[in-house]
Amino acid sequence: MSAPPWKNWPNRWRDLRQALVDPRVDDARLGPALDAARARHPLPVIWLIGKTQSGKTSIVRALTGSEQAEIGNGFQPCTPTLRLYDFPAEAPVVRFLDTRGLGEVAYDPAEDLRFSESQAHLLLGVMKAFDSHQEAVLAVLRAVRRRHPEWPLIVAQTGLHEAYPFEAGHPLPYPFARVPWPASVPLDLARALRIQRDLAGKLPGAAPVSWVPVDLTLPEDGYDPPDYGLEALWQAIETVSTLRLRALLLGDAAVRDVYARAAHPHIVGYALTAAGIGALPLVDLVGVPAIQAKLLHSLAALYEQTWDRRAIAEFLGLLGTGIGVAYGARIAGRALVKLVPGIGQTVGALWGASASGATTYALGKAAGFYFDHRNRGLATEARALRQVFAEQMSRGSEILRDSIRAGRT
Repeated sequence: MSAPPWKNWPNRWRDLRQALVDPRVDDARLGPALDAARARHPLPVIWLIGKTQSGKTSIVRALTGSEQAEIGNGFQPCTPTLRLYDFPAEAPVVRFLDTRGLGEVAYDPAEDLRFSESQAHLLLGVMKAFDSHQEAVLAVLRAVRRRHPEWPLIVAQTGLHEAYPFEAGHPLPYPFARVPWPASVPLDLARALRIQRDLAGKLPGAAPVSWVPVDLTLPEDGYDPPDYGLEALWQAIETVSTLRLRALLLGDAAVRDVYARAAHPHIVGYALTAAGIGALPLVDLVGVPAIQAKLLHSLAALYEQTWDRRAIAEFLGLLGTGIGVAYGARIAGRALVKLVPGIGQTVGALWGASASGATTYALGKAAGFYFDHRNRGLATEARALRQVFAEQMSRGSEILRDSIRAGRT
């Protein structure tokens, strides 16, 4: 008589060790599973609609924390007039769509709508504040909202500093959260912002429309803060959209470390991918360790850490039985619920998705803790690392729960 499947968790521990030493995420046998997992998790989409040089790339940079050059190289054409940028590239949590040549060529959004309308959407119009010629942008926004009146719309008015008096800085505190605007808003800027809003009039659609002035510059441009209005933009996104993008991209607002901030969306992306694979029968036993191994290799590169056999052995040794228990719980739970008549397969898939994703999330956060200590020349205590893993298992489950209930995984 063979042993119950949940008693094989040491084999999963061995699989993870092997995958860490020799990751093969793109192995031919895993490719179809990755495709199926990603199909279960359609990316939330932000559609940027604005003219060239209106500040769309600066908005993507500010929302994701990516470098300007990385974004410029990351956009890929998908239709003659539309390009996409998945972030992070290897295991994305969000997709940005960008209309090309708007205002320069005759543009019909019909083909782009066919490409993207089956996915969750947030429309983000982008207008340079001192450019009153926005007819092309508004025509597209009206056409899209007539077709999809339920899609929320934010209009970001950018390049505010171009309307400032000579050598003036940003009006502080941020004055655009209340109406009427206070006297600290320069008259020329206030006039330009109102002209664009008057030109737009009442846009079609039942979903909310929010106007947000922002000035997203680089530190060397000399405007302080460089991400002026970014918090207002995030608040607008959270108000009009249910996509929970801030949690996916930024995580806990209390985290200030630059490495942890950069690592968070990568960890979430791999966790969602693992959740998708974890919902598939049999494949998860091979696929999830491979995804987790790729995540840890990616985090080591992000933290600028050597990730060789010695470092891998130290990390797994410090983590100890905690990961074995997690694997055991995942396999045992899935095996048990499959025995329930009628709903076993469905509940088993949900269990596999949730546990695989949460375990991956916890591994990533534990690795970040470990790499941070190495960067600072500190020893990592096993007890502290295991506590991080346990706490982040719960946090990972919270982040993944809404996606699973919505059918994304």
